[in-house]
Amino acid sequence: MADKDKPLLIKRYASRRLYNTETSDYVTLEDIAGFIRDGRDVQIVDLKSGDDLTRQYLLQIVAEHESRGESVLPINVLTDLVRSYTTQATSAVPQFLAASFEMFRDSQSKWAESMSSNPMMPKIPGFEAMQAQQEAFMKAMTGKMGNQWSGPEAEGGETEEDLDAIKKQLAELQAKLSKMNK
Repeated sequence: MADKDKPLLIKRYASRRLYNTETSDYVTLEDIAGFIRDGRDVQIVDLKSGDDLTRQYLLQIVAEHESRGESVLPINVLTDLVRSYTTQATSAVPQFLAASFEMFRDSQSKWAESMSSNPMMPKIPGFEAMQAQQEAFMKAMTGKMGNQWSGPEAEGGETEEDLDAIKKQLAELQAKLSKMNK
């Protein structure tokens, strides 16, 4: 029986085929996306080297969905992500994104609670599946980093100015999210 608390281990063979170690069968990227949507964490490792390839494959899944027109990330966000790799902001970007998704997840949870407290909502076909898919999406998008915010002290190199800028950006994002939920 599978341990749902541990990540599902997927091994990549030299042939680039992906092997599910729990079910002893080969899987596709779409299968892996399905596991994640179902709330399961995955870890993909190279069989020969032992290297963790999870990030690479998750990015590939996102890229495939984006290329099929299932766009979630606006062009300006993608552009800013590319820019962040070439600026000094690189160290602040992961924490900013994690905190932003944490706020988004909290906002969505509050919305879901208010909707589920309405006696008619749970009777709508697919409502529970929609909630589960939304939770799995947020979990996948944040890479479970949302609870790892450690502040500027942990980074050692950030200044008060950097912290103020991040706080301002978070406040702006929160305001935008609030407007979207109204």
